Amino acid sequence: MKNSALWILVLTLCSFNAVSAIRCGRELVQLGDYKGDVLARCGEPESIETRTKVVGSTLHHPNRTLDLYEYEEIQIEEWVYNFGTYRLRQYLRFENGKLKEIKSLGRGY
Repeated sequence: MKNSALWILVLTLCSFNAVSAIRCGRELVQLGDYKGDVLARCGEPESIETRTKVVGSTLHHPNRTLDLYEYEEIQIEEWVYNFGTYRLRQYLRFENGKLKEIKSLGRGY
């Protein structure tokens, strides 16, 4: 019984940093929001990192007479907000301008 209670606690703590929404003042920012909306609600982030990711697939014909290649470039921006010592820092990841991930990072400063 102690073992299962410990595992439940560990799993709960591990999933604690995955968040689907954060509060900026009186406004709520959630997955699916656009960069401009987040910027208007929360202001400038502490840091921004930008990169490009290429994802794609190849479709092979069994007789190798036709190969189709499909690739897409995805613009990724990673923002970090530091809301001060009484709140957790927040990590936001945007793909092509749309919010895809929110994580709590730890105490702000």
